[in-house]
Amino acid sequence: MKYNIYRFTTLIGLLILSISCGSSKKTIPQKKSNNDNVTLNTTSTDVTFKTGAENFESYLPLLKDKRVGIVTNQTGILEDKSKLSPEDHGVRLSKEKHLVDFLIVQNVNLQKIYAPEHGFRGTADAGELIVDGKDTKTNLPIISLYGNNKKPKPEQLEGIDILIFDLQDVGARFYTYISSLHYVMEACAENNIPLLVLDRPNPNGNIIDGPILEKEHQSFVGMHEIPVLHGMTIGEYAKMINGEKWMNPSTSSGQALQCDLKVAPCLNYSHDMKYSLLVKPSPNLPNDQSINLYASLCFFEGTNVSLGRGTEKQFQIYGSPFLPESKFDFSFTPKPNFGAKDPVHNGKVCFGEDLTEIRKVHRLELKWLLKAYENTADKTVFFNDFFTKLAGTKKLREQIEAGMTEKEIRKTWQEGLEQFKEVRTKYLIYE
Repeated sequence: MKYNIYRFTTLIGLLILSISCGSSKKTIPQKKSNNDNVTLNTTSTDVTFKTGAENFESYLPLLKDKRVGIVTNQTGILEDKSKLSPEDHGVRLSKEKHLVDFLIVQNVNLQKIYAPEHGFRGTADAGELIVDGKDTKTNLPIISLYGNNKKPKPEQLEGIDILIFDLQDVGARFYTYISSLHYVMEACAENNIPLLVLDRPNPNGNIIDGPILEKEHQSFVGMHEIPVLHGMTIGEYAKMINGEKWMNPSTSSGQALQCDLKVAPCLNYSHDMKYSLLVKPSPNLPNDQSINLYASLCFFEGTNVSLGRGTEKQFQIYGSPFLPESKFDFSFTPKPNFGAKDPVHNGKVCFGEDLTEIRKVHRLELKWLLKAYENTADKTVFFNDFFTKLAGTKKLREQIEAGMTEKEIRKTWQEGLEQFKEVRTKYLIYE
């Protein structure tokens, strides 16, 4: 009898061991946020990674019998996971479906599409005027949320019971999709319309770095007092906007607006998970390398240095006619293309560096900016007024002009970064 019991327990133990060893993929626990904004279901019996848009069970019931609007663009896609093995998350597949098409198949009563910078199909240049129109595939009206109409007007929200927000962010303060998020939340709060954010990963993970924006330098490329790299998903960031009361006060009460916010989270996601985007989030971010270098090289937009617009290596190279060929052995000539109709230094030979093959960076790098400034022909015309908007402070330009080293500059960020990290923990959904 004792032998039979021993054999039985041994078999059970071996079975448990076999099951645990046979699966190399574990469910990643989701962090519980300790603020009042609602995060929908974060658990699933499926161990496959899913974006918020693919977390259907979490949000489709909220859309039943509702007139729905959606803020989205070409990044609002659903991945075909039928070909994925448990270890294949982040690979590029040939077949994807747009969320708009999926919702129509699900008989969701879609009324309008609201498009941010670069338009619904994501083909417009940075800063290019986007006009209202109709989607040729679905015949749905498209309302532009860029230019002079960054915030949906009350009449543009008429007939909407709930608004969906599904955009792929890249984790940088001056990437304008989080500014669009702010204005959409504000409009929803003012018009008593619930907002459902379908969360997507931050491809720059949990990198938190750079100078903190100062209030007097707020603009559409920097609306909140956060560092250049914030280390949050767009769903977590929406919670922060609400929780930190960053929206304009209500004219009637004088109190900060609060959006009726719900977040459909990613499943089996953590901030340190490698994530490769399936489509370009904007015309000039063509691949993982450009997305990783974006925050570091975007400062060149506020200088006389090109960061590769008008080439096929946008945000992976930099150069200028004002940099000496003797110091820089790489050159390129910007020409009009799909991402830049009139690029900086159009048709001129630019000397600089090719960063396409360097290792992934894990912080905001200043070394390329400092090197370009040090070697430019005329330092008095190196910066333009846009640089302060991108930096969110006048101090960075002043520090560079004063000859401070990168180490010395980075040291001045630390107190602000530590304070931000403490605030950030209140709004995290993921480990």
